[in-house]
Amino acid sequence: MKCSRLVCLFFFVTCSLVPCFAHHMAVVVNKESSVADVSSAHLAKMFLLEEKKWPDGKEIVLVLHRDSLGENLTLEHLCGLSGKDLRSFISAHKNSLMLVDSDEEVVRFVESTPGSVGLVDVRSINDQVHILRVGGKLPMEDGYLPH
Repeated sequence: MKCSRLVCLFFFVTCSLVPCFAHHMAVVVNKESSVADVSSAHLAKMFLLEEKKWPDGKEIVLVLHRDSLGENLTLEHLCGLSGKDLRSFISAHKNSLMLVDSDEEVVRFVESTPGSVGLVDVRSINDQVHILRVGGKLPMEDGYLPH
């Protein structure tokens, strides 16, 4: 009896901690960007290359990871695409966006390229980029990006 209680307690604690390990993504832009907030719908258009310019006329330069589970899940939900459709979209548009291997490369690219936008894990943010609000919210707030 005591063993089953311990197993149940262990299971409960383990399940309670799972969300703590989830990756929280943040949308980052170049510090020169005059845009501070976008809607989820507008952001989806940017990531689907349907929106090509910022309100100030600068070209939107999209930077994505070659392989990032957190980014892929976020983009699938944000853009309403399946994983397969997202991979096909990126493959078909690889000449229209910048592909990099790590969050650090996304941050460096966004830092040095006016008009650029990318997704990074919140732990990778530094003071060289600006965090874009989505629907008036910042990363880690409920409703920031669709999960």
